[in-house]
Amino acid sequence: MGRYDGDAFEAAYDKVTAKWPADREALRVPTPFGTTYVNACGPADAPPLVLLPGGGGATSASWYAQAAPLARTRRVLAVDLLGAPGRSEPAADRHPRTVADFTAWLDALLDGLGVTRADFGGHSYGAWIALHHALRAPERMRRLFLLDPTQCFAGFKAAYLLHALPMLLRPTPGRVRAFLEWETGGAGALDPDWLRLQEAAAGFPAIRPVTGPRPAPDALRALNMPVLLLVAANSRTHDTYDVTRRAGGLLPLAETDVVPGVSHHALPQSAPGELARRLSEFLGDGRE
Repeated sequence: MGRYDGDAFEAAYDKVTAKWPADREALRVPTPFGTTYVNACGPADAPPLVLLPGGGGATSASWYAQAAPLARTRRVLAVDLLGAPGRSEPAADRHPRTVADFTAWLDALLDGLGVTRADFGGHSYGAWIALHHALRAPERMRRLFLLDPTQCFAGFKAAYLLHALPMLLRPTPGRVRAFLEWETGGAGALDPDWLRLQEAAAGFPAIRPVTGPRPAPDALRALNMPVLLLVAANSRTHDTYDVTRRAGGLLPLAETDVVPGVSHHALPQSAPGELARRLSEFLGDGRE
């Protein structure tokens, strides 16, 4: 494993969160699984929107391009996953090990935030967590958007796993950059501060991530909740059109679309105006 530089990570994290709206607050919420760090912005009395980042080096800070437009109508609550790069602190004797644990953790997080019911959004691995939570605790979720979700409707491409393998076996900043340059088609289109944060996360003392099967088709067919699925046209993670076809055939209240000219890892930061418009239209004003 590469040598982790905590000071460099913290500095890179601060550089990205500086792109958030000026009213950003840092919240630390105790749960039975550890203290969860949340970047929050928007009116305190607005309908809550919980955002979950992808895996790997992604953190809640990665939502910076969407935070301001979404905060016009929402109380944005972007979460650092427990045991992953970020500022959340997992408990020494208990951290999420199963999908059921994720549901218990998110329920405790909502309780700690004083939230009964919220909209949810997730990218990549965060979308997988959010979708499982929707299936297990639908009473706590109003609407759900999924950005290029992984392991929800289709598996990974073999080429993606092969390119990711060196980074997974021995994470270093150089290997992280090389992988992201390959998946996104070149680092020129990536925010340099965001890229630096991904590099700084290499070697972060993370806990083994929770993985598991895709959601059961019968459970997806029974999900009585509006879902917006936006898949990256240039994603090298999975077959874009296979994902949209399968999701459209399983989710009864799903709206699916392909976002042109963007890759999997760049999706939350790319085309911020167009993406924010789509998300805001889907979320509506928050009234029941």
